[in-house]
Amino acid sequence: MSNKTDPLAELGRRLDDLALKEGCRRWSPIGPLTTYRVGGPAALFIKPYDIYELTRVARVLEGFSGELPVMVLGRGSNLLVADSGFLGLAIQLGVGFADIDTEGTRMTAGGATRLPVLARRSVLDGLSGFEWGVGIPGSVGGAIRMNAGGHGADIADSLVWADVFDLSAGLLNRRLVSELGLGYRTSLVTSEEVVVSGCFDLSPGNRVVGESLLAEIVQWRRENQPGGTNAGSVFTNPQTHTAGSLIESAGAKGLRFGTAEVSSKHANFIQSDSGGKADDVLALMVRVQELVFSTHGIELEFETVLLGF
Repeated sequence: MSNKTDPLAELGRRLDDLALKEGCRRWSPIGPLTTYRVGGPAALFIKPYDIYELTRVARVLEGFSGELPVMVLGRGSNLLVADSGFLGLAIQLGVGFADIDTEGTRMTAGGATRLPVLARRSVLDGLSGFEWGVGIPGSVGGAIRMNAGGHGADIADSLVWADVFDLSAGLLNRRLVSELGLGYRTSLVTSEEVVVSGCFDLSPGNRVVGESLLAEIVQWRRENQPGGTNAGSVFTNPQTHTAGSLIESAGAKGLRFGTAEVSSKHANFIQSDSGGKADDVLALMVRVQELVFSTHGIELEFETVLLGF
């Protein structure tokens, strides 16, 4: 590929040749696909419908190895896209990756399945153990990659295996949960891999009890966490503290920078104004990090993923 003067343009042409169901888009806005609703476009954007299309995309990408950055988007619930955008290829799984199947106490869901949908489906199917997912605005694929969690539970508690597609090799591998290295908001899934499905082993449950728990979780989140445009927890919790308590005691609760503000309801949330700027959000993240370090000597780590900065 060294003789190519414009690898982005060439990759776009080759993706066009694949005739994907949703095509290949140029300079497509991806900031609005995140829960922050801020940020710029991706130079190239595709949405493979199913594993067949994803495999064909991988074959094209083989010829561009190391030349162009590739980013897999879930529901964008922990992602901040730079205002200048992303000079690479963004991939988001299509509807063919959103199926849910239940057999006994096991549920298999595609990587594009929204966690709240899976949580409600599990209760509808008489299962228990995934109700916590109703409050997480992410997808199954992204949730497995970051071992998402809430309300005292996380993905690792019920995941049995995940089907992971390696974009660099064009291969699909089934990995047991023990092979995924799931930790606190982390895993061994790399940026060149796509979680296309996951299998969860749940417990027999009571539908009425389950629906009541779903309602309680939704109500709790409304009362304790801000709505609007945010990406959930901005920083991971240190071992001995919660990030929110550290931020609040450092005097950063309610702090504003441009179009971004630390939530007055929960200090580990940053909210963006309508029509706000991603650069303001990042600047505020850094400022909060500095305040906590100067006050407590603890350097908070970003849970939010930065793209294009």
